[in-house]
Amino acid sequence: MNNKTNHSMNRQRLTVFAACAAAALSLAGADNPSLNPHLAPLEPLLGKTWKGTFKDSKPEHPVIDVARWERALNGQAVRQVHSINGGDYGGETIFIWDEKKQAVAYYYFTTGGYMTTGTLQVKDGHLVTSEQVSGDADGVTEVRGTSEIQPDGKFHVKAEYLKQGQWVTGHEVTYQEDPNGEVIFK
Repeated sequence: MNNKTNHSMNRQRLTVFAACAAAALSLAGADNPSLNPHLAPLEPLLGKTWKGTFKDSKPEHPVIDVARWERALNGQAVRQVHSINGGDYGGETIFIWDEKKQAVAYYYFTTGGYMTTGTLQVKDGHLVTSEQVSGDADGVTEVRGTSEIQPDGKFHVKAEYLKQGQWVTGHEVTYQEDPNGEVIFK
């Protein structure tokens, strides 16, 4: 083999190697798609289905919520869908970065015929939410909540409602990942 042929083969090998490396890097990037950095506090929830029982529900009639969290809109949003007791109630939330508010904003649409708009902030390691209710939500006009991804991997949510001018205890749920959980809409 002469030098020219050897040099040509080495260049071809280098080109093939470079193409394979680029493909591998591209696939690695596909495994970890980008997410708007402002939405990073939600990342531990993504790609998972979570299931929890409402704290004050009765054992003979448990109130069970199943929620699925996903990356959406090429990483510029997070989508969460949930259903309670196999579709008796449910909703869909879209979280986005709102440049004007300088906060994560979200929009929650429900099967109950009302919706909420709110903001999410991280304070002392907790996700703190504040939202306004639009439509008839049984007299509730505002909701505020605190959520935490716990060291044991569970996700705890606690909320209060402003109802008829008074803040009242809302719901409290501790979720754990449930790969077999299914969000159901009727």
